[in-house]
Amino acid sequence: MPFAPSSPVTGAPQTGLTSPTYTLVADTAPSSNGKQYYVSALGGTQTGVEVNSLSNPFTITCFKVASPKALPAVNAAGGLSSVPKNVFKLNVRKGLEVMTGQPRQPALFNLEMSIPAGADVQDPESIRAALSLLFGVAWAESANIGTTVITNGL
Repeated sequence: MPFAPSSPVTGAPQTGLTSPTYTLVADTAPSSNGKQYYVSALGGTQTGVEVNSLSNPFTITCFKVASPKALPAVNAAGGLSSVPKNVFKLNVRKGLEVMTGQPRQPALFNLEMSIPAGADVQDPESIRAALSLLFGVAWAESANIGTTVITNGL
């Protein structure tokens, strides 16, 4: 699978983090259709952030489609009755403290890409454009997204 982030990864801007970097080490994914890395070291200023451990996960996993779907045959009317989706996922797990003295609880940050079967062949440039927009906005708005997640304000 082509997912192979170079290490260390430069983190996107976030309030309270200065020049964050994350050193990644190859890990075992929870399923055979995934590739996983764990955070073994932090760079920059990230006061209060911890690296991966058994009870405090900090991992990133990419999942490819386990059973790729293809377009069905055209129906008698000459159209498609349905178009299945191939779903790819990018997950980050991070242990979070919810109360002093209590065990950390894993949070799951998911990015899911649901691509209509056939689009990878027929319209790959539009898939790449959508991903470019998605990751460009996520990078540019990282700190604002962080504030929204913390405050629930838009």
